[in-house]
Amino acid sequence: MALTLIRHTQPAVKPGICYGRTDLALAHTFAEEADAVLAKLEPAEALVSSPLGRCRALAERIGFAFHLQPAYDRRLQEMDFGAWEGQDWNDIPRTELDAWAADFLHARPHGGESVHAFVARVHEVLAELRQVGISCLVVTHAGVIKASTVAKSAEFSAFQTSVEYGGVLRI
Repeated sequence: MALTLIRHTQPAVKPGICYGRTDLALAHTFAEEADAVLAKLEPAEALVSSPLGRCRALAERIGFAFHLQPAYDRRLQEMDFGAWEGQDWNDIPRTELDAWAADFLHARPHGGESVHAFVARVHEVLAELRQVGISCLVVTHAGVIKASTVAKSAEFSAFQTSVEYGGVLRI
């Protein structure tokens, strides 16, 4: 049994914007990007996705290609950045960013979700998907993919890595 985590394609948002759970339109390159994602995938028995539009569109495209009906799970959404949502990272007050960096796991200067709570949520949903015992395609976000690689008590250096749009990770 394998889970294949798939990051959504490029959203229509300018670089440098913190958008976490913000529901965004997709870039005009969606069709080409979606085709590139499909070329990387192997058939699976199930398909589950974040309900946000940028994942939903790709899940529907994958579902059509593999004859699967997508299921949607809110726990596969990106981290909730609270008041930072929609802001340019450069415009977020330095004191708030410093507070987050000082306690990366637990601080919530944005009023949203802590990294610790986010990772716990991701681990919970992925554990449930593994227990089903079938191969599953999971359309989600970069943060969820990064959180999937982190042991609950581990160093959180995984959050410094990059996950490309349309990237695929088999776990």
